[in-house]
Amino acid sequence: MDNAVENDQIEFENLKAVKREHRQALLKHVSEIISAFLLSFATVASAWCAYQSSRWNGVQTISFFEANNARSESIRKSNEALQFVAIDIGMFTEFITAYNEGNQQMMDFIMQRFRPEMRPAVEAWLATDPLNNSDAPPSPFAMKEYVSAAQVESDRLLVVAEQKFQEARQANQTSDNYVLLTVIFASILFFCGISTNFESFPIRATLVVFAIIIYVIAFSILRTYPIY
Repeated sequence: MDNAVENDQIEFENLKAVKREHRQALLKHVSEIISAFLLSFATVASAWCAYQSSRWNGVQTISFFEANNARSESIRKSNEALQFVAIDIGMFTEFITAYNEGNQQMMDFIMQRFRPEMRPAVEAWLATDPLNNSDAPPSPFAMKEYVSAAQVESDRLLVVAEQKFQEARQANQTSDNYVLLTVIFASILFFCGISTNFESFPIRATLVVFAIIIYVIAFSILRTYPIY
């Protein structure tokens, strides 16, 4: 009777051991499947981040190039505007001399040769009767009619240059962000890879769960990034 009870106990323990081994084998198999999926997802995500980082790096390079071109053209236009102002000042000096002398013929001659941007300003200034009106502007250059197209274009190009520079900085930051995510997804590959080297299921499960958490967080961040 005692032997029968003992045999039943042994069989029960053996059955428990078999079930435990079967459960461990099943959990190990499940963890391997999860690891395989994580490896594939993380590999694709890592490759995508590297691709986007490269694309945004190209955007940065182009934007910096366009910013430099716009700034150089702005400087050229500004220099051109200064040259035109020097010409206008020289001609106006001759004009005001003729104006003070009452030399209408010389005034008409110079007026016809003023630049299109200067002539309306001079006419508007003369309309204020500057010789008799103490409130008249000191010169045509103080009139709202005097507008330098070259300087306006220079200012516009300077704004464009600043916009392109900011776009380049933003593209650089986006590229760096993608590089960081590439490293994070690569760490998932590391954790999933080493998890298969451990026979202990708790250790393996801990590494896989940790990799899942990292993947979920990284993927959530990835969805907020711009795509080029």
